[in-house]
Order: sequence, then structure tokens, then C-alpha cells
Amino acid sequence: MRKEDTCERMENALRECHRRIPAGPSRDSACRHLNQALALCLVSSACPEESEAVRTLCSTAGTALKRQQCQQAQFSLSLCLSSHQK
Repeated sequence: MRKEDTCERMENALRECHRRIPAGPSRDSACRHLNQALALCLVSSACPEESEAVRTLCSTAGTALKRQQCQQAQFSLSLCLSSHQK
């Protein structure tokens, strides 16, 4: 299955969650996991290498070098995402 198909299915599930549950804290709580999953899917689709680097390098605190690599990976991801803005 293509990443775009997966993201589209998550978006449809999030829309359905918003349709079924009235606005407010209960909707926020019930739909949070779908919202987060869709955001991660879209980011990893737009910038796969950069998002994987952030996921790998920023998963634990680690050494000063690893923290520096994590910050660099986050910066690279930010640049990649800004290049996709219209």
C-alpha cells in the first residue's frame, strides 16, 4: 500500500471521528490519536529521510553528540517541510 493511500485512510477516519463526536474536550480526546497519526503520516510522506532521521536520533536523550545530531535532524526536517509550503 502506498503511503498516500495510508494517509488518505487516516484523514477519512479523522473526518469521521469529527463528524461523530460533538466539538469539545471529548472529541479532542477521542480523535487525538488519529490526528497525531495523520500528522506523522503527512510529514513522513513529504520528507521521508528527514523524518526518519528525527525519529531515530531524537528517540532518547543520549550523549551531547546525539543531542546535537537530533537538533540538526530537526532543523533539516523543518527546512524540508518549509520547502513544501505553498
